[in-house]
Amino acid sequence: MKKRIVILGSTGSIGTQALEVIDANPDEFELVGIAAGRNADLLIEQALKYVPRYVVIGDESKYQEVHDALSSLPLEIMSSAESLDEMAGMADVDIVLTALVGYAGLKPTIAAIKAGKNIALANKETLVVAGELVKSEAMKSGSQVYPVDSEHSAIFQCLVGEHKNAVEKIYLTASGGPFRGKTPDELKNITKNEALIHPNWCMGDKITIDSATLMNKGLEVIEAKWLFDLEPDQIEVVVHPQSIIHSIVQFIDGSMKAQMGIPDMRLPIQYALGYPERIPSDFQRFSFTNYPTLTFEKPDTSVFRNLTLAYEALHKGGNLPCIMNAANEVVVEAFLKEKIRFLDIPGIIETAMQKMKFTLHPTFEDYSSCDCETRVFTRELIGL
Repeated sequence: MKKRIVILGSTGSIGTQALEVIDANPDEFELVGIAAGRNADLLIEQALKYVPRYVVIGDESKYQEVHDALSSLPLEIMSSAESLDEMAGMADVDIVLTALVGYAGLKPTIAAIKAGKNIALANKETLVVAGELVKSEAMKSGSQVYPVDSEHSAIFQCLVGEHKNAVEKIYLTASGGPFRGKTPDELKNITKNEALIHPNWCMGDKITIDSATLMNKGLEVIEAKWLFDLEPDQIEVVVHPQSIIHSIVQFIDGSMKAQMGIPDMRLPIQYALGYPERIPSDFQRFSFTNYPTLTFEKPDTSVFRNLTLAYEALHKGGNLPCIMNAANEVVVEAFLKEKIRFLDIPGIIETAMQKMKFTLHPTFEDYSSCDCETRVFTRELIGL
């Protein structure tokens, strides 16, 4: 039987590439629902092409526009955050691809997990903010969480068949972003346009800026802890500029397994949606002769301090990752609007982490209030 797929964030980078995967595999997948935040035009275009059963536009001011454009089709058109939760838990859904950006992905992902749906997780903030809660709910419902991030997909693939073998550590690879090797003096006047040019990956604006600051790698470190039940000292980041080795597992006997391939997010998307089967594809193949040298180096945390802040949040736990994530989302938005400088980013996040109230064992309500309060504090700190 075809796997019935819902995509939360269908108009973003991951969502549009997931649709390419579904297009290429009509015998494997059926698209039953799509959701977008504000991009009504592309959502309408997608709905007209795929005619899924459910369409959600998060921005309620655009509901009428979407409704009028799709009124002739047999669709259920919804709006509001609650509609995301509702669609994610529908009985005729097998897998929910969570590709929403930022904290917005947490609530509908938890709703889908509580409904027993399997999750293809591209929204790393879900586990960063509330990893303990997400894991607990998944254990109760039997929901499986399959990682879509290329690094976590690589670890997941390396661990298949190794359930009886203990992991000594994992290496999360990082491209180093567009500013690898630069000094603080060279980064003083960096513009958003320069920061949005990633050397290897095609991603949305927010994740591209996170990659430039190494916050993206910090978020992935925290996510890896929850996905693979690791301690902080079992997770090491290594800069690998070519982005061919997507991550590595080292076992207790010292042997290592790496997952390799051309940088293409469709591969981990397809693996998560198709798991446990590998589906044939026409994706570009890797050639060793095209990459005669693969290099590795330590990340420069004296320049890119966000990675150190993420490890600090991971070690302390509680709601500190939530504080860090909320502050980061605010500062990235401010940088993209040219309200702050690139080098201001880690200092503002660090101040929020120091000043906001710490809670060791937060509930979902605690996470919600913490996220909101941190955003208010950070905006005031910036002067927005």
